[in-house]
Amino acid sequence: MSKISLTPNASGTGNFIIASPNSNTDRTLTLPDSTGTVVVTSGAQTIEFADGSASAPSITNSGDTNTGIFFSAADTIDFAEGGAAVGQFDSSANFKFNSGYGSVATAYGCRAWVNFNGTGTPAIRASGNVTSLTDNGTGDYFINYTTNMPDGKYSLAGSASSSGGGVFIVCTDHAGDYPTNQIRISVTNGSGTYSDRVAVNVAIFR
Repeated sequence: MSKISLTPNASGTGNFIIASPNSNTDRTLTLPDSTGTVVVTSGAQTIEFADGSASAPSITNSGDTNTGIFFSAADTIDFAEGGAAVGQFDSSANFKFNSGYGSVATAYGCRAWVNFNGTGTPAIRASGNVTSLTDNGTGDYFINYTTNMPDGKYSLAGSASSSGGGVFIVCTDHAGDYPTNQIRISVTNGSGTYSDRVAVNVAIFR
């Protein structure tokens, strides 16, 4: 079995020379300095850890050794707290966590949302990933995304102030997948007539 030797740096700076067993190239490991930083300089700047597990993470701290980071599979990063898996980035870059789910599961995020005044000239009160609104007429709007959706297979949830009777938010002009850059919505009253409302709320999930 190959061994790596640690040799104190003669300069007395707190550095160790790590002699590579497979080449003539040395690595320099700088122990924590006044900022608490550990730096690897020269050579291939890589530190490798064992895979570990939820109960014994490979990257942890001396005071809480069942909490930290481990690697359950190839191209996967896992997080543990108290010896239990609580989060993961899987090999497809999905983020998974346990936040009342009962187990670690994929988190499907809100990709865009907007709260706007739909009366007069529509005005955005607050939003996320929405760059602007387009007024197509009474109760009829385009919601334009700042960053496009990855595809048109997303879902919409919406609500509007009920002043003036019942209200429904429907998607128009979309027979199949939604556009990736925007979505057109219509606000209608209980009889199906388009209606401007003072508070319109839309969220996009994917």
